[in-house]
Formats: sequence, structure tokens, C-alpha cells
Amino acid sequence: MTTPDLAPHLDHGLWVVLASPFDDDLALDDASLERQLRLADAVSAQGVVALGVFGEADALSRAEQQQVVRTVTGSSDLPVVLGLSARTTAAAVDQAEACLEAARRPVAALMVQVNSPRADALVDHFSSVHEATGLPVVVQDYPAVSGVTVAADVLVDVVRTCDGFVAAVKAESAPTPPAIATLATAVGAPVFGGLGGVGLVDELGCGAAGAMTGMSHPEGLRAALDAHAAGGFDAVHAAWAPWLPLANFEGQLKVGLAIRKEVLRRRGVLTTGRVRPPAATLPPALVPLLERHLALLPDTDTTGGTPWTSA
Repeated sequence: MTTPDLAPHLDHGLWVVLASPFDDDLALDDASLERQLRLADAVSAQGVVALGVFGEADALSRAEQQQVVRTVTGSSDLPVVLGLSARTTAAAVDQAEACLEAARRPVAALMVQVNSPRADALVDHFSSVHEATGLPVVVQDYPAVSGVTVAADVLVDVVRTCDGFVAAVKAESAPTPPAIATLATAVGAPVFGGLGGVGLVDELGCGAAGAMTGMSHPEGLRAALDAHAAGGFDAVHAAWAPWLPLANFEGQLKVGLAIRKEVLRRRGVLTTGRVRPPAATLPPALVPLLERHLALLPDTDTTGGTPWTSA
């Protein structure tokens, strides 16, 4: 498909990472995906990310990845970033081209993972994806998934070299605040935090442009970002405090995806909370804790209903 000229930088603010929802038979559930889009729109997200790590892209076939892209680009006007789970350059280009064939409208950018600690290899990698697709690239530094650790100063050099087509940097190499501080002061592209928002206050204090992450209650992320824009560090500290325990609970290693999906199910956004093997299911011992966390959340229903559950 053809793509128009696009401004390379993503808007500052909230980019909601979408889950790939499944039905009771573990088939993709388009209706649940559409409800997530309505939830993202209801919280005034700047855009959404499909096929990210939270989207279980590695667990989807190529045809299913294309199905996700068709649904996301056909059911909402929100800007879309498509994640590429492939780490080698040739596979990433192949995945990108297949997904773009399924898109019903142009997408904002492709999120490409760091796959080497070397600057020259990364420049070649990101440049090849951009040149093959004509799209801006979101540089994702997520060593917990990629297995690759790159120094912050090396990443700065890479982003500067690729400045003409880098839409944003997603910095998820813990500890994230110092990495974000280094990047935000040295590159022109916006730098976003992720990891469920567990470091959101400090990331914003270090210059992050917003949050690009999955959370069962993006209302909390929206409230925190709005507070920061209006009142700075003290305001976001207060606004995020009621939501942080849930973010930490959802951020648990291995079981966090199942927790987040179950909460979205309880909200009526997803039909089921199922994850595909080998992802871990929700441990029954955590269900009472989940319910206690939900009982203590702020009341965010100011609409008199749930706009994401109605067509």
C-alpha cells in the first residue's frame, strides 16, 4: 500500500499497547480488540500500539498478525504503531511488509527492537526496515525480551544517525529513569517509558514524553500524564499514587500478562482473560489480591456507563 508523507515524531502523551484477545478456543477475538480501541479513545489516547510484547505477537501466526492489523486499522481512527516481534533484519522486513499489506489505512510507525549492542549494526537494522517500508521507526530498547543490552550512549549515537526517520524511542532498559534522562537530553525524538508505568513518575521527571504501555486501567495513566502537564512532578506524584499498586501488581514477571487480561475481562473489555501457551496463566492464589486491588481503585466513571462496551 502507498503511504503519505508523515511527520516522523509521535505525539507526546499516552500510547496504549493493545492485548491480542482470545476466545475460549484461543482464537483471536475481534470484538474484544475493538472494545480495547474504544477504551483507548475514551481515555483520549494519542494512539495505540498493536502487536507489541503485551500483544503476544510471537504467539500469533502471520495470518493472525494480519487479522489484528486489519481490525485495528479498520475499526478506529486513532494513530497506530505496529510492533515487529522479529529481531533479525530480513524477518522484521518480511513481517512489516506482510502486516502493511493488511492495513486498511496508513500507520504512524513501526516499532523495531534493538537487536545488537553495536551502533553500526543497529543503524543498518533500523535503516533497512525504514527503507523497505517508507515508514518511521520507533526504536524499542527492551533487553528483558530481546536479550540484548545496549549502552545508552550507543543508543544516542544510533538515534542521532537515524534522526530523519526515528519517530520515537521506547526506553525499557531498567533502570529506565537514567536511560531516559540521557536520551531525552541528547536526541530530538520523543522518549517514552513503558513497563506498565511502574516508573512513570521518575521517567516523566527525567524528561519522558509520556507512556507507551499496556495497563488494564489506562485512565490512571491518562490522569497521571494530565497532572504532570498541569502541575509537574508534585502533581503527577499525587495523581499516580492510587494507581501504582495495581501497576506493580500487573507488572509481575511471567504472570503479569494474565493478570492484566483478567482485569480487562472483569471490566467487560475482553471476553476472556486467556493467554496462549507457553505464557503463564493467572495463579488462583493471586485472585483475592487482584480483587482487593480493584476494590481500592479511584472512581473514574464520569460517563454514566462504559463507552468501550457499546458499538
